[in-house]
Amino acid sequence: MTFEFGLMLPAMVFLALLSIVPLVMLIAMSFSRVRTLGGVRLTPNGFDNWVAVFSDSSIWASWGRTIVYFVALIVLEMVLGFIFAVVLNRLVRSRSVMLSIVLLPMFLAPVIVGLLGRFMLDGTIGLYSQILAAIGLPGDLFAQPSTALPTIVMIDAWEWTPLIALIMLAGLTSVPPSTLEAAAVDGAGYFRTLFTIVIPQMRGVILVALLVRSMDAVRFYDIITATTNGGPADSTKIIPLKLYELAFRFNDQIGRAAVVGIMMLVFSNIIATLFVKLFADKEPTHAKVEGPAR
Repeated sequence: MTFEFGLMLPAMVFLALLSIVPLVMLIAMSFSRVRTLGGVRLTPNGFDNWVAVFSDSSIWASWGRTIVYFVALIVLEMVLGFIFAVVLNRLVRSRSVMLSIVLLPMFLAPVIVGLLGRFMLDGTIGLYSQILAAIGLPGDLFAQPSTALPTIVMIDAWEWTPLIALIMLAGLTSVPPSTLEAAAVDGAGYFRTLFTIVIPQMRGVILVALLVRSMDAVRFYDIITATTNGGPADSTKIIPLKLYELAFRFNDQIGRAAVVGIMMLVFSNIIATLFVKLFADKEPTHAKVEGPAR
């Protein structure tokens, strides 16, 4: 055992216990009937919880809404974050001021963002609702199943797109200036340089942004609870809310909630592995841009 490893061993053991013990308990609970009155007691019941969860259509409906929400949120935040980062990167004098303004939403607690969105979109006193009603659109977007989930996606994107923009901005500023100068000398336009040189060299940064937001999106809970609480008609009840419902609202359903938690863990690992294979296994390509024909 090296000296450096010996210094790290206590911290590694502590972190392992924080990860392994809850995971083992979660697996044990998924194969048991959990009772909490008079202390936590586990009574093994085989695969009953798993069969109940996999045969529950409402859970699969929640997974469907989760996937729709996940894809819409990740695509929207990555695109908007990259656009904001490109704009900020081109600013010279006012970059620090604009960056401070752009980053303001991410410093708010998600619950506060949800309450703010609920207040601004309230059907009676909400400012945004009055503006929408004035132009002939539905005023209370949270009251319609067809608009509730897209509205929540927009609220969450408003809060966390600045984080993606900040990560992307760090990637843009790390591109070697000599590479950009060579592309300019070769006659490459701005957009050609951006998509053939800059973005391929930002694979690692894009991967970090995807992992940060995707892992958080799978566990999304605060804003939905503060706005719709899963309604109307369960149109915004994604899988984290379903897990909370099983664990704390229904009697003797903690074992099923543990199964849902394991499903969320597997889903997160699949998504992370997919992103890593798409972005991390490929080396950045320094594209050679040919100049205009002479």
